Amino acid sequence: MKRPYTVVLIVPTGIGASIGGYAGDALPVARAIAQTCDNLITHPNVLNGAQLYWPIPNAYYVEGYGLDQFAKGLWGLQNVHQNRIGLILDRAIEPELRLRHLQAADGSRATLGLSLTDYMVTDAPLEVELRTSASGASWGTIGNPDSLLRAAEKLIQQAQAEAIAIVARFPDDPDSLALENYRHGKGVDPLAGAEAVISHLIVRQFSIPAAHAPALSPLPIDPALSPKSAAEEIGYTFLPCVLVGLSRAPQFVTQNTIESIWADQVDAVIIPESACGGSGIISFSQQKSLIIAVENNQTQMQVSPEPIGIKAIKVNSYIEALGLLVAHRAGISFESLNPSISSLRCLA
Repeated sequence: MKRPYTVVLIVPTGIGASIGGYAGDALPVARAIAQTCDNLITHPNVLNGAQLYWPIPNAYYVEGYGLDQFAKGLWGLQNVHQNRIGLILDRAIEPELRLRHLQAADGSRATLGLSLTDYMVTDAPLEVELRTSASGASWGTIGNPDSLLRAAEKLIQQAQAEAIAIVARFPDDPDSLALENYRHGKGVDPLAGAEAVISHLIVRQFSIPAAHAPALSPLPIDPALSPKSAAEEIGYTFLPCVLVGLSRAPQFVTQNTIESIWADQVDAVIIPESACGGSGIISFSQQKSLIIAVENNQTQMQVSPEPIGIKAIKVNSYIEALGLLVAHRAGISFESLNPSISSLRCLA
């Protein structure tokens, strides 16, 4: 009996990926790849589409810091039937906007059958600030991280939360050029980098699944809106996809069990060709995993595999990557699929 075929799909957040840099626009890629493998491991930036999401039975929803720890071989992934989700709301969220998020959470319980604990409001505003690096990537800070950690700790210890969803109030800047570009399918998501900082903090501290949804005032209707950004424009909150993802997110484990998945079981990793500088892909490159670099998914990072010593097969598109996965899983040499094949040579 063959062991399960496992693929990791990475599209780093906040770097302006032309596929996966917008509102869940890498979800079709994930759905297609899931058909080629037994296990698909990916992260919220790929699967989150605000009000829109898709149940992929064989997908593992793994927060970025947790994915890095998994890639290093420090944590394994343990599948679950359902997580009990604790919800944290930033004290800075206005009463009406807070109510919108609570209604989204209650709707997820009533309509989707998700399990949530009672929620927490942070004891101080989180004070999110947005930043942009010299490369054009987005990042950010929170002024009161201890307030976030106290809320999470209470949900875990007193409400038995097994995963944490965070909603932080993000600055409104409706007239910014970065937001205008993003809404028109260009540039970098100005929120994504700060979102990653928030979820990383929870996962690093408590070693449980976490993901974030920003709270923002609704924007005026834009008739020139890009389809890639449209998922974020159809509701008052981005929370539903986060709750759905966390409901089945694997738990992190440090002891190997028969049911857990570890980095040395990963058969292939797919990454944008220009985004190979992250901790996760560097760790995976030291395993026996096939690394597939997709050239037409351009990013702001401009870190190709060769200069940093990563051996990768480059393909033009995710459609080509799907073909490689099918052949790899079948145990077929890529060379044999070409019009010509060279003869064997004698090893001196």
